[in-house]
Amino acid sequence: MDTDLIAYNNALTEGDKAICDILSETINNNLNSTESKIWHAHPVWFIEGNPVVGYSKLKNCIRLMFWSGQSFDEELLNVRGKKFKDASIEFTHADQINQEDIKRWLEKSEKIQWDYKNIVKRKGVLERLK
Repeated sequence: MDTDLIAYNNALTEGDKAICDILSETINNNLNSTESKIWHAHPVWFIEGNPVVGYSKLKNCIRLMFWSGQSFDEELLNVRGKKFKDASIEFTHADQINQEDIKRWLEKSEKIQWDYKNIVKRKGVLERLK
């Protein structure tokens, strides 16, 4: 795992670190052909330069976000925005993490992608890649 991502997790409280360690391990073990880095201050995984999944520390939880998550047709992923296709789930304790759900969402994140990499070129318009 990227040393910046390790540093991000290590800077968190023990409970939040436990959540993020599980998330990062699950993502790394289940996504193929990705690169990861700290992007906009939190860990994000990319496929061919397109962001697909990441997590961030919010005030009271850790949010796991899928950039194309609204297209996954998954009840547990809370739809956030109207303009973009992201969806997320929030965790306050490591026991809340369901590995099978996350693995299924990661599989969908490889198969269902909207083109965030070129959103600026397209003046905010998203196009479906896969």
